[in-house]
Amino acid sequence: MTPPLEKSPLTEAAYYILLSLYEPMHGYGIMQNVKVLSSDRVNLGPGTLYGAISTLLEKGWIISAGESDSRKKEYQITESGKKVVGYEIQRLEELLKNGKKITGAEQ
Repeated sequence: MTPPLEKSPLTEAAYYILLSLYEPMHGYGIMQNVKVLSSDRVNLGPGTLYGAISTLLEKGWIISAGESDSRKKEYQITESGKKVVGYEIQRLEELLKNGKKITGAEQ
């Protein structure tokens, strides 16, 4: 049985984009914020970013919140998107907990 869409694992890019959009932000700001959140480990290119934004818009997890000029368009997370982030955090916590338990890394 396929899990509901909201409980499907997120890609790392989608996860960081959603986290970034708890405050309205334009594309370049999202790219910069993702770098900061990931300590420069994740560097989204424009193609990856706008492909993910398009998908997140289609799913209703974010909305366009800015001017119609695409260079100034801002995005923000929706309540549905916030639920998705919550599910992902629970999923990641479970993965971490089980990994630590099995490997003996749990302190």
